[in-house]
Amino acid sequence: MCGISGFLHLRHSYPAEELRNIAMRMADTLRHRGPNDFGVWADAEAGIALSMRRLAILDLSAAGHQPMESANGRYIIVFNGEIYNYEDLRNQLSKGEPAYTFRGNSDTEVMLAAFERWGVEPSVERFNGMFAFAVWDRADRSLTLGRDRFGEKPLYYSRNGSHFIFGSELKALRAYPHFRGEVDVSAIALFLRHSCVPAPHSIYTNTNKLPPAALLKISARNFTTKPKPYWSLNEMINHTSAAPFEGGESEAVEQLDWLLRDSVRMRMRSDVPLGAFLSGGIDSSTVVSLMQAQSRNSVRTFSIGNHDKELDEAKEASTVARHLGTEHHELYVTSEEAMAVIPSLPQIYDEPFADASQIPTVLVSRLAGQYVAVSLSGDAGDELFGGYTRHDLGDMLSRRLDDVPLFLRKLWAAGLRTLPPERWDVLFRACRPAIPARWRQRMPGYKLHKLASVLEIQDSHTLYQRLSSHWLDITKILPGVSEPPAPFDHQSFRRPAEEMMYLDTLTYLPDDILVKLDRATMAFSLEGRVPFLDHRIAEFAWRLPLNMRIRQRQGKWILRQIVYRYVPRELVDRPKSGFGIPLATWLRGPLRDWAESLLDENRLRQDGYLGYAPVHKIWREHLSGRANWEYHLWDVLMFQAWLDESRKTTHQSASFENVANVAMGNA
Repeated sequence: MCGISGFLHLRHSYPAEELRNIAMRMADTLRHRGPNDFGVWADAEAGIALSMRRLAILDLSAAGHQPMESANGRYIIVFNGEIYNYEDLRNQLSKGEPAYTFRGNSDTEVMLAAFERWGVEPSVERFNGMFAFAVWDRADRSLTLGRDRFGEKPLYYSRNGSHFIFGSELKALRAYPHFRGEVDVSAIALFLRHSCVPAPHSIYTNTNKLPPAALLKISARNFTTKPKPYWSLNEMINHTSAAPFEGGESEAVEQLDWLLRDSVRMRMRSDVPLGAFLSGGIDSSTVVSLMQAQSRNSVRTFSIGNHDKELDEAKEASTVARHLGTEHHELYVTSEEAMAVIPSLPQIYDEPFADASQIPTVLVSRLAGQYVAVSLSGDAGDELFGGYTRHDLGDMLSRRLDDVPLFLRKLWAAGLRTLPPERWDVLFRACRPAIPARWRQRMPGYKLHKLASVLEIQDSHTLYQRLSSHWLDITKILPGVSEPPAPFDHQSFRRPAEEMMYLDTLTYLPDDILVKLDRATMAFSLEGRVPFLDHRIAEFAWRLPLNMRIRQRQGKWILRQIVYRYVPRELVDRPKSGFGIPLATWLRGPLRDWAESLLDENRLRQDGYLGYAPVHKIWREHLSGRANWEYHLWDVLMFQAWLDESRKTTHQSASFENVANVAMGNA
């Protein structure tokens, strides 16, 4: 695991030493992603420099040092991630013509040998892993960027005149002397709807995220090419629908058990201490069960606890850990300790990001980082196997409301809005013992009001957008700004639940869930691995009939059958909870001064991005208790806090630019 960065310049006038200095400065911003080693390579004639910070996981020797050159000298690579099937590829490359003799035992060297034999794109199609890389081809003077199928590892790039820049995080791009960090207001609109900036967009103009499953080849002669997909979720689903799984339930469980076991086994390869996040839910319990079943020693597991019993998951995680026999570590966090993380969030996430579960993710990553260098997680089980409430809810709404007249839907919606969300929360708490477990939700009032907003919708795509959005009417807070269109192909599905899982895998998973995991773990030099994102598992999941994923209004049916083999069902069959954050209460209490400083009228008007009147309106309503606007306010606050942090780093980069211009004779 590493942080990578670099640039290519069309005018080949920079001295090699200056290229190296710029690349070193870019890499220094990524020290947290790779504290173990540092490397830089530059070619003044070509106008290119590559740099990296290394977190050594496989082959801790100097043989794993990057940037790394291929055996024949054609390719030079910087690489972030892991190729889990590198041993199989290595065996293939050791045979045939030419037969490669490897200097070390790193997956990076295997990647380069694969590029030599098969070429870049055919090699990437063979990789099973998480990765973001940049490889320079000396033969045709081109730079190729690549990213894994689901977007586990990040990669940004920017074109600015004769400059092409790339890096694992935006802070590396801001360290480039000619980077122009102009905020893209259309990206703010996307952020307010999704609580993140979805690929291929970034918060800056002329700067993009490389989409998952894509390659971008840049010639030293021009920068006009576009990313090219080497794998497509859309095409994969079409292929699997033409060859669906036709076996029985027991056969399906056996096959998935084997695939998951093999995926976990591959992701347990490490030359450094390894563990796993454990919440006690279906997904993380499945991963830990399969880890412990294949380990000679007790697996280290980590969870965060909350002193508020309604928001705590550590007790369940501890019970599962005791049953499996793991070496369990848990930390009960006070509200003060959790809130102390908030000032560091803009620096950690480096782009506006407002999924409030970022706070516990940072906390559990910090805990795990004290003991291990690699941690497996249960992320992506929901997207692949129908685990989110909206999957079942969207399916149910679509099927049951199709024949309901619109005027009647509006009456139901009005009825749900007769009580504010807080009053609904009180009623649900009072009636909790009588409510079936699957209907027990955190913040039921907020969700009922969201349900009211979707009752009149008939199109399943619009229904998904409404269920997954925060700010529904962006024009109220960003007048005159329109959202960019969705960049993905629409897919036809027989059931809305399948469409929602598809859209979640394309958008919510890479842009929210995986960003949250990557930035939080990397902040503590911890590598996060996601066994569910082995592409073989995704392909198998989409071959299954829907009723093997969602059954009797409950998601992840087939995963439950697997985890029940290792853990008694009473230990894991419980409502989805997570480490809850009482954000609404915090904003009215201990975070109020911090929030009001960011929402100051003069400040908002001076920034010129967000409308003061709509922000001030929901802030007053929230403080009074008449409404709960915690999610909407968190979006605004995280954007404002990010603005502060970006201005600090932009100022530092501007100072460096003056020095660099003098050194290069440009001033």
